[in-house]
Amino acid sequence: MERYPVSKNSGYKRQIVWMDQAEYRAHQIEFYDRKDTLLKTLTFDDYQKYLDKYWRAGSFKMVNHQTGKSTDLKWTNYKFRNGLAESDFSQEALARAR
Repeated sequence: MERYPVSKNSGYKRQIVWMDQAEYRAHQIEFYDRKDTLLKTLTFDDYQKYLDKYWRAGSFKMVNHQTGKSTDLKWTNYKFRNGLAESDFSQEALARAR
């Protein structure tokens, strides 16, 4: 799918997302700069299913095609049903957490 930013101040012109249509998992996102040139690619790997419901990637890799730099992120031990409420993510609650 192709996504376009809502904000006119976005640094990206568009994104192209490759999704697994059966499980709705993102596999890759391409980020295009304001000149519509490929800027970055984010890939997701090592998916695991938690609580027989939630698919989460264990590996993320962002490559900046214009600078040649990249970042790898490994994520483990996802936690679900940890007692947090939706209100814990309000602007006021997040400001207090600083």
